[in-house]
Amino acid sequence: MDTKEMIEEEEVEGEEEVTQQENGRLMLADGLADKGPKSLTSSSGQQVSNGFTTSAPQSSTEGPGTGASSGGTAPGGLRTLVVQQTSLERPRETWSKKMDFLLSVIGYAVDLGNVWRFPYICYQNGGGAFLLPYLLMAVFGGVPLFYMELALGQFHRSGCISIWKHICPIFKGIGFAICIIALYIAFYYNTIMAWALYYLLSSFRSTLPWTTCTNSWNTVNCNRYMSTDHNISWSNSSTSPAEEFYTRQVLQVHLSSGLHQLGSVSWQLALCLLFIFTIVYFSIWKGVKTSGKVVWVTATFPYLVLLVLLIRGATLPGAWRGVVFYLKPDWEKLLSTTVWIDAAAQIFFSLGPGFGVLLAFASYNPFHNNCYKDALVTSSVNCLTSFLSGFVIFTVLGYMAEMRKQDVDTVAKDAGPSLLFIIYAEAIANMPAATFFAIIFFLMIIMLGLDSTFAGLEGVITAMLDEFPHVLVKRREWFVFGLVCVCYLGALSTLTYGGAFVVKLFEEYATGPAVITVVLLEVIAVSWFYGTSRFCNDVQVMLGFYPGCFWRVCWVAICPCFLLFIIISFLAFPPEVRLFHYHYPAWTTVLGYCIGVSSFICVPTYMVYHLLNAKGTFKQVLWSCVFGIVPTIPLNSFPLNTTTTATIYRYKYQNVHD
Repeated sequence: MDTKEMIEEEEVEGEEEVTQQENGRLMLADGLADKGPKSLTSSSGQQVSNGFTTSAPQSSTEGPGTGASSGGTAPGGLRTLVVQQTSLERPRETWSKKMDFLLSVIGYAVDLGNVWRFPYICYQNGGGAFLLPYLLMAVFGGVPLFYMELALGQFHRSGCISIWKHICPIFKGIGFAICIIALYIAFYYNTIMAWALYYLLSSFRSTLPWTTCTNSWNTVNCNRYMSTDHNISWSNSSTSPAEEFYTRQVLQVHLSSGLHQLGSVSWQLALCLLFIFTIVYFSIWKGVKTSGKVVWVTATFPYLVLLVLLIRGATLPGAWRGVVFYLKPDWEKLLSTTVWIDAAAQIFFSLGPGFGVLLAFASYNPFHNNCYKDALVTSSVNCLTSFLSGFVIFTVLGYMAEMRKQDVDTVAKDAGPSLLFIIYAEAIANMPAATFFAIIFFLMIIMLGLDSTFAGLEGVITAMLDEFPHVLVKRREWFVFGLVCVCYLGALSTLTYGGAFVVKLFEEYATGPAVITVVLLEVIAVSWFYGTSRFCNDVQVMLGFYPGCFWRVCWVAICPCFLLFIIISFLAFPPEVRLFHYHYPAWTTVLGYCIGVSSFICVPTYMVYHLLNAKGTFKQVLWSCVFGIVPTIPLNSFPLNTTTTATIYRYKYQNVHD
């Protein structure tokens, strides 16, 4: 980075002075590098934009080169060398409004998993009793990680790859691993939105196609069990029109025998996915300036629909049965390890640290934005949305149980997408104004997914543009177009007749274990190598206050244990993967682990590459790779004839902008 340096001398009495940054220029002084919170006031008490105070220099000289000014100094007074660094790089893009950022983060965190995964896991693990481990895992694990990523991204103003040159250079492979994981997610996650779009287009008719058994895809087991059909009985061999529409018309899984024979691509789903990616491209191609406007619709509309569906579901007969089933606590289940594993995994994947998104979004914030408050607000909204979604789902499940004269647990046997595309779709078909509710429901599903896709791809885009700015910054539109094309081509396997099996494989193996391991390394690198005190000093410079003891303990000890607990649990109790009537054979498990390792392998690979290309002695190489190089300026290089103290800001590469 091209810089100009200005040497200023000023008299300092008593305590060491802290420096301030103004208009992209970093003013540096004694005392900032020390550990622990310090008083951030000066003798003159001049206030600056970030809430700190600073003193005006007694005398200064600025020129094209580097120089010093001489002036009188009281006997025994200290003289301070202050380095000012001005960036000649292009200013970083920022959010147009604070709400653009908040809605983008909320839209990213609140996704399809909040609607289908949390309600199912909650009732399966003790109902209301599950809220206790869920909240504990959120307070001690999820929220601290969420806060850490927002603070890191906002302070260093970099994506998930280039940020590591400021923190711990040898761990830069974490950034590349995160980008690969984001691509894997894009390969299957958007396919679920293509299914929802198929449903949405099929809803524009007076009679919904999943309400009758007279269609070409129906079988003899199809049983049209509407609320008005009192003479029809439901048996274990019966299949509903909604189930057959989902499995035989939308997915067409009956034409595939498994992962070894996926079949051909469904052209209907291919067109639906093409439309989804077209929306994605034109929403993110210009950066956060455009995506920040789109989320005003995609992040708020789902809440409006959830509220409408909640009111409608609460008025249905039997709704109370679903609510009781959802919240009735089973305290004995808290003694099971599985409940705590599910709580930890749910809060982690719900808040979404480790995917590079929070780093990217926060990097576009003003430097002094209160990301601490943002972390608390957005994570609270996310958890409350999950809780609210449970009422929306289970009021309808109670209604379905009342209609079928069955228990709620029998009706709620389906999990994942099936809960939305079969059970909820069938319940909507039984409501008055079914077409209207079907349209807004599947529109909500699409918008929930779009927010997460915007965020996931923006994390990759920001990372690559920050890492290769001279090549990609001026070609952002073309790079985004190429990225979207890669995601579409990678998703083709999920559009085949056996594509649902591929989606399940990616969901279980390709992303979960890999991203948790990556986040564990990230926390260790920041808390142990970069240093918690050093990180807290960053937060103090940025926000004006030093993180409390609770946050420091969480970052150093509790969060690593939280993540290690999830990893060990996954390895000790691997999930039994099945979908519909297909049990995944052993070789698919090996394939899944290979896909997961293919992203994580970037971490050790880059470590070896970095060590082999580093110059200097072993001690110098180790210091530069793990801790970065601490810059020093010999005092004899300046023509000063008085005793001068020089304190250089420890973060050599950081350029702070207001």
